[in-house]
Amino acid sequence: MLTCGDLKNRLWVRLPPSPLLIKSHMEEQTYKIESKINRILFWISVFITIVTMMMMAMEFFSRGGFPTTKIGNFYVGVLLIYSFHKEALRWLEEKDKKRGERKGEIFVYSWLILTTILYLINFLKKDFYMTDADGNQTRALMEITTTALEAGAVFIFTRLIKVIFNISYEKNHR
Repeated sequence: MLTCGDLKNRLWVRLPPSPLLIKSHMEEQTYKIESKINRILFWISVFITIVTMMMMAMEFFSRGGFPTTKIGNFYVGVLLIYSFHKEALRWLEEKDKKRGERKGEIFVYSWLILTTILYLINFLKKDFYMTDADGNQTRALMEITTTALEAGAVFIFTRLIKVIFNISYEKNHR
């Protein structure tokens, strides 16, 4: 004997899925894939941040004992890739604005702290780390400063994108 629930289940199985249901499922699958990519990009960015900071700190403390790292542009490029992907993910899943985590600030905070500490050390050592053993000017602190400011600029730029997104979202959902 068929119950009402059995009849309902049999009818549901026979009906083709609605296009809205398919689209919703595809969007959710795309979001899951992109979220996984973003988590990987985040950890790659963390790793490259640590490597870059170590290289730059070694260059600073060696007073010219190591060549300039020249990694700053690569590092900022990786940070941009992560940040832009994170913002694209936010636009992809605009229905749930609070879904994304806020982890990008760690890069800016760590660079600002490192740079400030190195300036303080150099100040307390009376510019000892600004010159090599031969008295030639080193560029380590300037390279670290530039990288820190570029990381800050990436942060500010992505914050502006978030503001634009929020304004756009609110306008379209009143």
